Amino acid sequence: MDPDSVAKAFVEHYYSTFDANRAGLANLYQEGSMLTFEGQKIQGAQNIVTHLTGLPFQQCQHSITTVDCQPSGPAGGMLVFVSGNLQLAGEQHALKFSQMFHLMPTPQGSFYVLNDIFRLNYA
Repeated sequence: MDPDSVAKAFVEHYYSTFDANRAGLANLYQEGSMLTFEGQKIQGAQNIVTHLTGLPFQQCQHSITTVDCQPSGPAGGMLVFVSGNLQLAGEQHALKFSQMFHLMPTPQGSFYVLNDIFRLNYA
């Protein structure tokens, strides 16, 4: 499978899971994984999921505008950069966001998130 197809499949899975059941993202991270969320660094799968499930909204809907990817290093990693809109339940206007994932291959042939950086884009 080519990198663009892997990136697109990952992005669809990640955001559909985030929107429906944030706790379900746990298996995409490992203990060495790091999330930087609006400048706050969080290390480890459990801490990351605790942070994401503790965000101050229950329902949201991501709408993806762009997905760019590049191969990363000899180990078969991949950088994935996403931009899009985030609609929170009860809010009139969507928020623009950017997110970068550094995916690394697992021995089972899938990928996990080693690094994840999320930022809202304010005009």
